[in-house]
Amino acid sequence: MLRLIARSIALAACAAALATPAFAQAPGGESLFKQQCGVCHSIAPAPGKMGPPLKGVVGRKAGTLPGYAYSTAMKGSGITWDAAKLETYLAKPTTVVPGTKMMIGAANPAQRTAIIAYLATQK
Repeated sequence: MLRLIARSIALAACAAALATPAFAQAPGGESLFKQQCGVCHSIAPAPGKMGPPLKGVVGRKAGTLPGYAYSTAMKGSGITWDAAKLETYLAKPTTVVPGTKMMIGAANPAQRTAIIAYLATQK
C-alpha cells in the first residue's frame, strides 16, 4: 500500500512538472506571428495595420506590394525576401535596411525561425 501511495505521489509530481511553462509545448509560427507581428501586420490585407500584409512575402522583392507606402529605404533595398534575409532583417531591421519604418524585430532566434517557416506557407 505504501508503494502505491509513493508511486501516486511521484506520478502527480511528474504531471505537475510537465504542466509547467518550461515543459509546455512551444507555440507554432502562426501563433508567434499573431503575438509578435499581428499588431502591425496581417497575412491578408487588413485595414488599419501599420505594416504591409505579408501573404506571399517569401520570394517577393522588398517594397513592391501595391497599396502600401513603403519607405524609400525599403523600396531601394534591392532585397528579395528569402528565409536567410528575413532572419537577419527580423533580428535587427534597422541594421539590414537603415531608414526602414520597421523598428522592432523578433529577438528570439527559435521564434524567428518559426515565424519565417509560417510565412513561407502563406503563398
